[in-house]
Amino acid sequence: MAKRVLVVDDEKLIVKGIRFSLEQDGMEVDCAYDGEEGLRLAQGQEYDLILLDIMLPKLDGFEVCQQIREFSTVPIVMLTAKGDDMDKILGLEYGADDYITKPFNILEVKARIKAIMRRTSPRQQAKERPKVVEDGELRLDSESRRLFVLGKEINVTAKEFDLLELLVVNKNKVYSRENLLNLVWGYEYPGDVRTVDVHVRRLREKIESNPSEPKYVRTKWGVGYYYQG
Repeated sequence: MAKRVLVVDDEKLIVKGIRFSLEQDGMEVDCAYDGEEGLRLAQGQEYDLILLDIMLPKLDGFEVCQQIREFSTVPIVMLTAKGDDMDKILGLEYGADDYITKPFNILEVKARIKAIMRRTSPRQQAKERPKVVEDGELRLDSESRRLFVLGKEINVTAKEFDLLELLVVNKNKVYSRENLLNLVWGYEYPGDVRTVDVHVRRLREKIESNPSEPKYVRTKWGVGYYYQG
């Protein structure tokens, strides 16, 4: 079945170029040119991935991302025309999985999309992962992509789930932030290891009783992160 992508950007030439390129690869592409239209489409359709510009009319990309996260874990890649790191970090804080800075090479965009889709495809999950992972108070269901702590379901994004699952399955193994970028994001990531820090912080806020003194996702200072059940 063809992968379905939603592109939300008010620059029609950029949308046209992305749409043409993705359709050449056999994907189905829906387009929206403002935040409200993008949110409406995301609410009414199932997508494999959403490309979401930050600077949008009506609702900005951060607001759209935040509202989508209330009902969906679909992978979201933010597009930003600014070189400002704060935009990138804010996008991740609001629940985005990745970001791409404009101007971009369409081949880079396609590589990112395909890598994320490989990581989140049901076929890949079934082939590589056990169906249910349990460790102490945590229970991860890889088929339904659901996380439970002490029997209570915790709402996490696709990348948060992937990150935690990798650490839990490889208990006590320390991963550098660069290694986590490559394994969880699925490609040689171009540079910003703070992406991992943001996702770890969000995870801790959701699963730890005291995020400042985590008992699950631990830091090995100067090295990286590991899971200690």
